[in-house]
Amino acid sequence: MEELKQAILGLDQPEYRVKQVYEGIYSNIWLHASNFTTLPLSLRNELERRFHFLPLSESQRLESKDRLTQKVLFSLMDGLHIETVLMHYEQRHTVCISSQVGCRMNCSFCATGQMGYQRNLSSGEIIAQVLYFVRELKAQQQSLSNVVVMGMGEPFDNYEDVLTAIDRLNDPQGFNLGARRFTISTVGLPDRIRQFADEKRQVNLAVSLHAATNALRNQLIPVNRKYPLEALMEACHYYSRQTNRRITFEWALINAINDSKDQAKRLVELTHGLRCHVNIILLNPTSQYSQQPSTTAQAKSFKDVLDTHGLPCTIRLRRGIEIQAGCGQLASRDQSSAAKSHATLI
Repeated sequence: MEELKQAILGLDQPEYRVKQVYEGIYSNIWLHASNFTTLPLSLRNELERRFHFLPLSESQRLESKDRLTQKVLFSLMDGLHIETVLMHYEQRHTVCISSQVGCRMNCSFCATGQMGYQRNLSSGEIIAQVLYFVRELKAQQQSLSNVVVMGMGEPFDNYEDVLTAIDRLNDPQGFNLGARRFTISTVGLPDRIRQFADEKRQVNLAVSLHAATNALRNQLIPVNRKYPLEALMEACHYYSRQTNRRITFEWALINAINDSKDQAKRLVELTHGLRCHVNIILLNPTSQYSQQPSTTAQAKSFKDVLDTHGLPCTIRLRRGIEIQAGCGQLASRDQSSAAKSHATLI
């Protein structure tokens, strides 16, 4: 709001115009200057000239056969692309957003990691993914329930822009989506987890664990060599003490790799004394990873070990697999570059 105030006052406009523009973006979900009919035409034209209200455009859309999952390829203003997913459930609608173009974590089974890192997204580009689908849902008399930062990129590798975007979407004067309706999924950067803990936010934290020993996690998640499980789990305990909030651990179940009863038992030991929940999901296929997902029977066997030891867990429903919209499948290959100007208003 304060940044917008400086921009509007800089155009020699009265201060009440600031609230009109802010509410237009975040309450009315107006994504083009022409929508702001409460403003004088001269101001609308000036805003159109100076700012982009929507710093991305839809290039392609895929929909799953059950029509419950949609994946959209967005073009950014510099010609790069990101992917965003909208998932419909019985009582809720969740958008899975990207935080970077590509990713530098290089996780072996993740399509985004396989494509390499291009750049961080700005807070405006992160917000725009959410508002784009909010407007669609609104036209269908539906509303957004949850935002998960689990798309392309490592959110804590773009910490400031991700949290700025969440704060703006959470702002009571604007979109006003409750903090507990956001989830940030990280591969596990201990310093950032501690920083996040110190801020004592109500935003949910998910950690992509996938292995309970350093030897195996080094193979699956290379950043584990820099931040081994000891450092990661110490940060997780710190987060739990600081916030008294539950952590979700994500576990992609890979046949004959991390689906053994031994790994399950080691996971129980690793999370001992920690308030947490384990989300199990059968590995989603990607083009550059040859391993196969575990069978349903093996997933149940893995879960049975956790259940026996009192570790809460769920086998999560796989969504959007045939359109490459599932967990770990997002990867935009068509990357070009074309410099553009203008500031981003959202």
